[in-house]
Amino acid sequence: MIQIVKVVALRALEDHRLWVRFSDGTEGVRPFADILAEGGPMVEPLRDPTFFNRAFVEMGVPAWPNGFDIDAIALHEEMAAAGLLTPAAAE
Repeated sequence: MIQIVKVVALRALEDHRLWVRFSDGTEGVRPFADILAEGGPMVEPLRDPTFFNRAFVEMGVPAWPNGFDIDAIALHEEMAAAGLLTPAAAE
């Protein structure tokens, strides 16, 4: 069964990494080197660290000003399978 989750917060980190917090109370850091290596016209601007750092949450998914976004459910499943998610720290 697919768990419906949304991204509720994110922060761009050095080395093209993104810290993400999900609506289910988990969070983690996702490196984007693999996505950047794939290339393509939508991904190319993300290679510039200044542009990558402009990431924001739009309608529950990580997005960038050029319209590139990442599906939150797929991102969550991938991060969970890779052991990159932990319970969110108390604020």
